[in-house]
Amino acid sequence: MNELSDDELLVRCVYYGEEARKWRNKFLGLLPEVSRRNLYKAKGFESIFHFAFVLGGVNGKQVVRVLRLHERLKYTPTLQILLERGTVGIHKMERVASIAEPKNQEFLADQVQMLSKQALDTLVRDEKSTMPDSPYVRRVELPHQFILAEDVEGELQRLHHKGIDVNGELRLYLIQRKECIDNEKMRLGVLANERKSVSGRYIPIDIKNILKKEYGKICSIDACNKPSNDIHHLQRFGYVRQHNPQFMAPLCREHHQIAHSIDVRVQEVKKSRPP
Repeated sequence: MNELSDDELLVRCVYYGEEARKWRNKFLGLLPEVSRRNLYKAKGFESIFHFAFVLGGVNGKQVVRVLRLHERLKYTPTLQILLERGTVGIHKMERVASIAEPKNQEFLADQVQMLSKQALDTLVRDEKSTMPDSPYVRRVELPHQFILAEDVEGELQRLHHKGIDVNGELRLYLIQRKECIDNEKMRLGVLANERKSVSGRYIPIDIKNILKKEYGKICSIDACNKPSNDIHHLQRFGYVRQHNPQFMAPLCREHHQIAHSIDVRVQEVKKSRPP
C-alpha cells in the first residue's frame, strides 16, 4: 500500500465502497425471502436478525426496514423485484413507496433507478400534490412577503383616489407583459432556426435574458421555489440542434433530472415500437 499515491488510494476506496454498497443491497434484498422460508431457523440461527448480522453485518434496524418495505410493495411487484434483486437501495425505495400504486409502478421503477435521492424527493412531493384530498396542496408559496415600493404604492393610491380602476390597469399591464414576452420568444425562435446550422450547445445571451424576464431566477415548475440552475430543452437539443425559447424552460437541478429521466423513457418507448 505504501507505493500508492493519495489519488490512487482514494480511487480504490471509492471503488470498494461502491462495490460494498452494491452487494449489501443484494444481501438485504434476500432477507424477505429468508424470513418467509424461515431459513434462518433451519440453519440454526436464533432469529432473522442474528442471521443478518452474522452473515451480512446488517443491524436490526436495517432488517426491520427492508421487511416492512417489502410488505409495503406487495401490490407493486415491479418495484418489489428491484428491492429483492438489490438493484436499488432501500433508501431510494422508501422514498417512492409512499406513492407506489399498480398503475404507476413501471414509471417509478424507471425513475428510482435514474434519479438522485434529492430528485426523487422532489418527484414524490410533486406526485403527492396531485393526489385527491392530498394535504400536499399544489400552490406557489412566496418565500418573502411582497411589499410595494413606497413611491409605487403612493402612485397607485393616488390613481385609486381619482377613481381609476387600479386593478384593471395592473391586469392590463400583466397581459401586455405576457404578449411582449411571447412576441420576443417567437422572434428569437425564428432566429434560432436561422442559427441552427452553426448552433452549438452554448445558449445565446438573448435567449437566457428572455427566459429570465419570463420566469425570474426561480424554477419554472409550479410550487417549486428552488433556484433555476439549468435550462431545459423541451425539444431535445441533440435532435433539433437549436435553442428556441418557445421550447425551453429554466429548472432547478432536481426538476431538470426528472425532465431528462422522463425524456429518456419516452425515447425508449418510441424505439421499442414497430416502424
